[in-house]
Amino acid sequence: MHSHEAGVAPTRTPMDRDAENGWEVARPAGGPSLDGVRMAGFRDRAAAGLDMHVLPQPAVVVVIGLGDDPVTVECASGHRTMRSLVASLSPGPARIRGERVECVEVNLSPRAAYGLLGVPPLELDGSLTGLEDLWGGHERRLGEQLADAVTWQERLTLVDGFLARRAERGPSMSPEVAAAWATIVARRGRIRVGDLAASCGWSRKRLWSRFSAQIGLTPKRAAMLVRFDHAARALRAGESAGSVAMACGYADQPHLHRDVLALAGCTPGALADRTTTAD
Repeated sequence: MHSHEAGVAPTRTPMDRDAENGWEVARPAGGPSLDGVRMAGFRDRAAAGLDMHVLPQPAVVVVIGLGDDPVTVECASGHRTMRSLVASLSPGPARIRGERVECVEVNLSPRAAYGLLGVPPLELDGSLTGLEDLWGGHERRLGEQLADAVTWQERLTLVDGFLARRAERGPSMSPEVAAAWATIVARRGRIRVGDLAASCGWSRKRLWSRFSAQIGLTPKRAAMLVRFDHAARALRAGESAGSVAMACGYADQPHLHRDVLALAGCTPGALADRTTTAD
């Protein structure tokens, strides 16, 4: 349960056990086979229960539940109880609670998500969606296979193979949109839409249309999200709001305050104190 950008390889051993908080964490030996995909298995070994705040992040998160107990998600649209779910880009702040949680979590870069989810990103509309609503019988069969698997590595290999097969049949993001997203990430959200359009040889209108259709966010919203992600990390690392606003490219501290309130549902000071899902 992370908030790092998808596609960044973790520097950890295949199995981490945290005796202090009772969570077992498993990562695939050798890493996933697809670019832009990160995954891990989680089990509440101590039965301590899950209660965490989740922040918007520049990745699509798929949670595949393995146990019989669902999780409850509280967000702006209300409460939902789900066993497996998909959190699209920028769904807004949410709180997830559950007992005896056991799951595989997959973080997808927007480019990977475009080919794997099976629905246009705009249809997700910044929401939390039940995974069965997207994958139907495929999700149920994968769940049955995971239930029969004995080890975490077997489970992670099954998920990796499932995603690889979906990738073979899925659509490919246009090179221009992929390059525009990569530029936004590389610039940490500090780029004007006009400059972004010029970099891929498109008009602002065409970039807006194609980018929104394939990413699920407008270029401006995507830049806002990436900028916020860096600001949130800095705030939680103990940096002052003033220094974060300057370092992350906000016009001023009130600008940072507005963006954090819009995306995290709290002030920068409250965000700095909040327990979240980052490693």
